[in-house]
Amino acid sequence: MEVSMPWLETDAMKERRRVVLDWLSGDYSKADLARRYRVSRKTVHVLLSRFEAEGWPGVEERSRAPHRHGRAVAAAIERRVVEARGGHPKWGPKKLRAWLQARESGTAWPAASTIGDILERHGLVERRRLRSAAMPDWWGELSAIEGANTVWGIDYKGWFRTGDGYRCEPLSLSDLHSRYLLRLVAMERPSGAAAWAVLEGAFREYGLPELLRSDSGQPFAGPGLHGLSRFAVKVIKAGVTPERIAPGKPQQNGRHERMHRTLKLEAASPPAATWRGQQRRFAAFVRQFNEERPHEALGQVPPARCYQ
Repeated sequence: MEVSMPWLETDAMKERRRVVLDWLSGDYSKADLARRYRVSRKTVHVLLSRFEAEGWPGVEERSRAPHRHGRAVAAAIERRVVEARGGHPKWGPKKLRAWLQARESGTAWPAASTIGDILERHGLVERRRLRSAAMPDWWGELSAIEGANTVWGIDYKGWFRTGDGYRCEPLSLSDLHSRYLLRLVAMERPSGAAAWAVLEGAFREYGLPELLRSDSGQPFAGPGLHGLSRFAVKVIKAGVTPERIAPGKPQQNGRHERMHRTLKLEAASPPAATWRGQQRRFAAFVRQFNEERPHEALGQVPPARCYQ
């Protein structure tokens, strides 16, 4: 029998998060993770099971206090709960407890969680289809853009065909404070590996932003657990927090989308005769957009003047 072992670092929370991120990357088995972090396979299994069921809150340290009092719920109370459920088969534990308290206030009714346990023991719980666990804390209200390298925007522009028949779907990356266009690369189709190579190159050249804002399409998000894709896991491990706009609301990434409109008008209408020629157009567009083109939102100065 395996014995649960303590985490290697004093900051156990960070260590547990690393285990989850390594698991989501697809590069490690549970046995690999146990060896890598010097814990038992049972410890890894329990951690990942909690994450699958509860999301990131399940990774936090659990209280070691008993979950239930030693004294069992009195049989009479349990019988009364079952009777109440029979009269109100669609009510959940909270409603049943409130109803019982209103009618029999002199009785010390158990907590709603205990009532839920009673219902489950008696086969009175209707199994629902499980919803996805809560999204990680980078979902929700978008962060303020307070300076250069605070928030970058990344997106694939809609695809088109060049004159020689090749598919072209450009990947763009910009600093949302200064509108500085960090990368614009012609690609055949969306690819997490290719997108990461482009982003990693920008990290090396410009440093790390605090946040990376994108939509929830692939490869930035995925159909897997909590919407995390391999690309997103790599972003987190690099020290950057992914931030997603709401589905169907491109205006939440409006600064980046506005650049896309200019890109289409000035560099892709009509498309270049060849795929390589289109990439040359993109390179010329980046130079002009950053260094020469006045930007109204920046007081009619080019983005390079504001990217400090």
